[in-house]
Amino acid sequence: MSRTSPLERYGPPIAVFFLVIALWELLVRAFNVQQFLLPAPTVIAEAFFRTTTNIFNSAAYTIRSAVFGFGLGAGAGILVALITARWTTVREGLMPFAIALNSVPIIAFAPIMNNWFGSTNPLSKIAIVAVITFFPMMINMVRGLTLVEPAKIELMRSYATTPLQVLIKVRIPNALPYLFNALKVCSTLSLIGAIVGEYFGGPRDSLGVYILQEAQLFRFDNAWAAIIISALLGIAFYLVIIGLERIAIPWHASIDKQ
Repeated sequence: MSRTSPLERYGPPIAVFFLVIALWELLVRAFNVQQFLLPAPTVIAEAFFRTTTNIFNSAAYTIRSAVFGFGLGAGAGILVALITARWTTVREGLMPFAIALNSVPIIAFAPIMNNWFGSTNPLSKIAIVAVITFFPMMINMVRGLTLVEPAKIELMRSYATTPLQVLIKVRIPNALPYLFNALKVCSTLSLIGAIVGEYFGGPRDSLGVYILQEAQLFRFDNAWAAIIISALLGIAFYLVIIGLERIAIPWHASIDKQ
């Protein structure tokens, strides 16, 4: 199998990115689009470099909430999945509720958590992130732990293995691709949840409040610059998970070996 060169792999998305930016700049200037509707990329870039320090200071609070909530929600999801995968009755009774709650939008959780813990309390944002990352992790892990080839289970039983040995040697390795798929989903959800939670109340030194205040003061270039920062942070978080995936399961088909 021939290897794909870095240019062939990354060239097209990079070219599309710069094409979109060029068209954005051209159309905004050609149609004289007002800044409050959509600033030009050059205006956003200027604001980006002018306000980078302030934005990153605000982003530090949001990142902490996202990371702690991510760890709490993902860890709890894995733990509950291990329990529910062991007992069929528990799994069948709990999964419908988990799927239903997973469809609840973030904005429904944010006011509740802010009311419980206080809008300026970091626990409210951590709880929001934990809730929205718990269910994708749990659902994916349960699938990974249960969707095992029957032949593998029968082979392990033929060796008189215990359920714990089956879990460690068969079910968990089978669940690792599902685990990392869930982690990649949760990595983006965690930052989104933290920022959206801050829209409903948070300290002044948070990214969501910064974006909201800059937009309310009609400094839309600064708001867009903060949005760019949040997008870059989400991409960085996602890439970290991909790196860990390549280290943990280099044998899986989801890893591109070309």
